[in-house]
Amino acid sequence: METKVLTAHVPLPLAEKVDQLAARLDRSHGWIVKQALSAWVEQEEERRRLTLEALADVDSGCVFDHQAVQAWADNLDTDSPLPLPR
Repeated sequence: METKVLTAHVPLPLAEKVDQLAARLDRSHGWIVKQALSAWVEQEEERRRLTLEALADVDSGCVFDHQAVQAWADNLDTDSPLPLPR
């Protein structure tokens, strides 16, 4: 697999944490950074997918009234909670 070098200025406390992780896991700094960056990119891609899905729901009118959801949430800790809003 081809690679590309990326350079970033990292605050010293964060760099020290990476040093500690690398030592504890017996891994290189590069491995730690690749793992962290991969996880972050995956999280951001999922966030974008969910955002687009939510916007599509709004465009199609598949939404819930805020007051109905708030009343349901406020009622959850009672002996007879309200049914889910529909």
